Amino acid sequence: MNSNLSRRKFNLAAANLVAGSVVGASMLGASSARAQGKGVTAGYQTIVGPFPVAIADGAFDKATGYKIDWRQFTSAGDITAAFASGNVPIGVLGSTGIAAAASHGVDVELFWVLDNIGKSEQLVARNGSGIKTPQDLVGKKVAVPFVSTSHFHLLIALEKIWRIPPSKVQILNMKPPEIVAAWTRGDIDAAYVWPPALTTILKTGKTIITSEEVGEKSVPTFDGLIVNREWAAKNPEFMAGFTKVLAKYYADYNADKAKWTADSPQVKAMAKLVGGEPADDAEALTMLSYPTAQEQASATWLGGGKNSKAVRALTQSAEFLKSQRQIDSVLPDYGKFVTAKYAEAAAK
Repeated sequence: MNSNLSRRKFNLAAANLVAGSVVGASMLGASSARAQGKGVTAGYQTIVGPFPVAIADGAFDKATGYKIDWRQFTSAGDITAAFASGNVPIGVLGSTGIAAAASHGVDVELFWVLDNIGKSEQLVARNGSGIKTPQDLVGKKVAVPFVSTSHFHLLIALEKIWRIPPSKVQILNMKPPEIVAAWTRGDIDAAYVWPPALTTILKTGKTIITSEEVGEKSVPTFDGLIVNREWAAKNPEFMAGFTKVLAKYYADYNADKAKWTADSPQVKAMAKLVGGEPADDAEALTMLSYPTAQEQASATWLGGGKNSKAVRALTQSAEFLKSQRQIDSVLPDYGKFVTAKYAEAAAK
């Protein structure tokens, strides 16, 4: 599978860039000019799922009547900067990136959860490392990309699930390709990472825990669609049509997941858009879960105000980012950055 999860990292440089755009919230409003004449720029990243299939099918353009300029971004930092500059009013960002953007005053709303990261991120122990249980991690070398959703869940698992002080584990900051190289040399004992690195290390390792399991015991990590609040308010018909497409494609996938094989038109279209081999992308689909419109609208994800899973996830992600010195402070309430109204309408 292609390196489609690098989007989840929100690094310090990106954080500083957003922080430098103190006027980001107001500048985003200027991007509404891009919608004049029924045109808008939307940002996407190389993720798998019903969303890129809908893009490939041209479904969003047909449903909204807008000419959408789909712009691909390779990292959370890049797309966050585009939001802050006002160039892109709608697009994809991971939960840690959304928390960081909100904390820096970028006036956006999370209106759709694209995927629950679930099993697509895992903590894997290398064969021969001597790690058979979580407690065996003490004193071992564990690699993870810092300030990523994998890093977030690794610390949650250590501290809140296993009660192991992170200081007792040698946690090393490595990018996915570096993890694979270090794994092959035998320089590390375990790693928490995503495909394709995950696919490689699983061949000679054993899963200790997945992000699905960590999320069930704490808060999930996810990829979401965010929109500039002012732009959305000025383009209600677009938002309604756009979300209706999401609801349809997600319902179609969940109704018959078995049909989304490497040879299916859906996966072939997805692979053509985001890259990777169809077989690998089809396998990646099985590692994630895709909430229906009804689930999106409920407290399971976007509904329920402060009690929604999304708000709790953003709050804890922000606390994590502050502990890593990526943001200066945690906001008292992230509820204003999450809305269920579009999902509610699409679910009817």
